[in-house]
Amino acid sequence: MLRIIIILCVVSSSFGQTKYQKDFENYWKIVDQYFAYFDVQKTDWNEVRRIYQPSVDTIQNDDDFIRLLEMTNNELYNGHIGLNTNLASSSRLLPTGTDIWVSYKNNCFIISAIREGFPAEKSGLLLGMEITGYNGIVISEAIKRFLPKSIKKHTNRMYEYAANLLIAGTHNTKRRLNVNDSLTFNLENVKNNGLATLVEAEVMDHNIGYIKINNSLGDNNTIQIFDKVLDSLWNTNGIILDLRDTPSGGNTTVARAIIGRFIAKEAPYQRHSFVYEEKLYGVRRNTIELVSSRGETYEKPLVVLCGRWTGSMGEGMTIGFDGLNRAEIVGTDMGDLLGAIYNYTLPETNIGFQIPVEKLFHINGMPREDFSPKHYILDTQDQLQKAIDIIKESL
Repeated sequence: MLRIIIILCVVSSSFGQTKYQKDFENYWKIVDQYFAYFDVQKTDWNEVRRIYQPSVDTIQNDDDFIRLLEMTNNELYNGHIGLNTNLASSSRLLPTGTDIWVSYKNNCFIISAIREGFPAEKSGLLLGMEITGYNGIVISEAIKRFLPKSIKKHTNRMYEYAANLLIAGTHNTKRRLNVNDSLTFNLENVKNNGLATLVEAEVMDHNIGYIKINNSLGDNNTIQIFDKVLDSLWNTNGIILDLRDTPSGGNTTVARAIIGRFIAKEAPYQRHSFVYEEKLYGVRRNTIELVSSRGETYEKPLVVLCGRWTGSMGEGMTIGFDGLNRAEIVGTDMGDLLGAIYNYTLPETNIGFQIPVEKLFHINGMPREDFSPKHYILDTQDQLQKAIDIIKESL
């Protein structure tokens, strides 16, 4: 009898609601229960519902609901939170859809990374330039629509998220940057770079092998191609593995396949924490993921290149190689994509979204997003030269 009463109460609570009201409640509850990083992001999720609920009550179409969910996602300010659908007015994805990375220092927005071969680099923008405006609006004003509304005091990480999302642009607008208060750069939007190969390789001077993963860590065909490439470089003096263009992440199968060719025995390479289990049931669950040796082991020196467009699984591979003490890591901070994502679909509108549900850590316990390479170098050409020098010195 009690069970029947509970069921009736649940049903009656949603009676008369629009599909948007129902799905916003579904969305809010899923994030509330399963988002793994509330302790890090410091978002007041109850305040988020209070802020956005009045707007939900007036929504009449899917496009407006998508716009509202996009704004709500910004309250969590990370590129690993997003929808599986977008509008022409939607911002492009971080970091996949951008070609500049901006850091916030001393109340200034400074270019700290430029993606090789993309519009920002071709336009003449340089590291260290200060971005002062976007499409004719002072940048401190232009970023406000991306800053969390539920948080009273914004942090550097929030400002950087907002600035980088702004500069990534939307699908239906061009980008015009004001730089150093006197220069203007007109940029094309980032598009697929059109590379036909999943993996590139060459033999460089000093018989050093170079392998570049072209944003293909989510394609299982990469495994077979990588094996052929590595076998062709077997007699080199060392390998440079370039993960600087893996912004879309990938899957652990491909990652473990690649790592497995460089180790002789099974070993741990990253830690997982399932925060929701402790939150829902009071039972803590942490695991250590192992990677196994696969095929013939390449034992000569290895250097991994990483940067702001090393995302998700690329980040996992980088901390994995570091934790295994198998490679020297050269580059900068990475894509800062939080955790392992799970996908959900809202039942009324059929809109999908993703959030990080598992926390991920270096094998030494450091949060993945806090990792910085031992050899921290901003310029991409200097990074490559450092990798070459490391292998030469090891001979």
